[in-house]
Amino acid sequence: MFIKKLVFSLKSPMNLSYWWNLGSLLGLMIVVQILSGFMLTFYYENSPYSFNSLWMIHLDMVKGYLLHYIHLNMASYVFMIMYLHIIKGLLYNSFSQLKYLWISGWVLMMIMMMIAFMGYVLPWGQMSLWGATVITNLISAFPIVGISLVEWVWGGYFVSNFTMKLFFSLHFLIPFILLIMILMHLFILHLFGSSSPLGGFNMLMKEEFDLIYIWKDAVNILILMIMMILSLFFPYVFGDPENFIKASPMISPIHIQPEWYFLHYYAILRSIPNKLGAVIFFIMALMMVLSLGLLSAKFQVQSTNSWFLSVNIFVVVNMMLMWLGGCPVEAPFLLLSKIFTIMYFINPVMLFFLVK
Repeated sequence: MFIKKLVFSLKSPMNLSYWWNLGSLLGLMIVVQILSGFMLTFYYENSPYSFNSLWMIHLDMVKGYLLHYIHLNMASYVFMIMYLHIIKGLLYNSFSQLKYLWISGWVLMMIMMMIAFMGYVLPWGQMSLWGATVITNLISAFPIVGISLVEWVWGGYFVSNFTMKLFFSLHFLIPFILLIMILMHLFILHLFGSSSPLGGFNMLMKEEFDLIYIWKDAVNILILMIMMILSLFFPYVFGDPENFIKASPMISPIHIQPEWYFLHYYAILRSIPNKLGAVIFFIMALMMVLSLGLLSAKFQVQSTNSWFLSVNIFVVVNMMLMWLGGCPVEAPFLLLSKIFTIMYFINPVMLFFLVK
């Protein structure tokens, strides 16, 4: 009875487009990730032999290769849909009167970034080891407690099997926190109702959740099946060749980089020469996503040209930073990273004064 009331009492606009399918598609993909990850733990060995255990999953586990390919590629598809979901919220100004929904969504993004980063370490390839070394070493930039925190995370004086055990435990447990946050996100959405493609939250233009919307959400199943098929035909399209080499602390890859969905933040980190300054700008870059939604809520920007221009600039700058994050640390890419980092931060500031 409670589930029926929660779902069908949602006040939904009568003109929702397929942009509004992204949220439900994202939830479905996260469920697939959790189930496939849980089944992979049956054969995954969290030890110095974890690199070999992945190939044992392919050889010995029934349909293990299928689960591995889906879990590996679905992480990229999750971030792809999540970024589109965020862009939709900004372009349609969905949170101008619903800032708590934006805040809960931002928290969900932070949690998914943590899960994805720790999951990338678990295959224990070269990029897993050195990517974890570079990112976790940033904690040492914090005064007084930084070095102690890094040694606690590493479980010693370098990234080792003890680090991987910590990451595996968190990678397994944090998704349950993610599910709780998703329920909170849905509760806030159902409490206030969904926005309209035309903007605004006028309840006179809404009706209770209908079977028509359920049929529209059923399209998500088809999209999910296409993603799974692509995962089989192109299983390593998002992977790094360095991760096919077993982790070795004695040999560093020529070019260390994270997965594509972290490249824009990585480009910002590299563009700041000071380690503490890089960490501060990285945190500010994450907060910038939050501030855009809150800025919309504060000034109630409704379909103005300045708002759409600012969002489009924000999207283009992020895409350029993603490209630059995958480029070598040399001229002219380093200079371009600095330029687009400045543009990343100055865009919302200009919007603030523009709408004020």
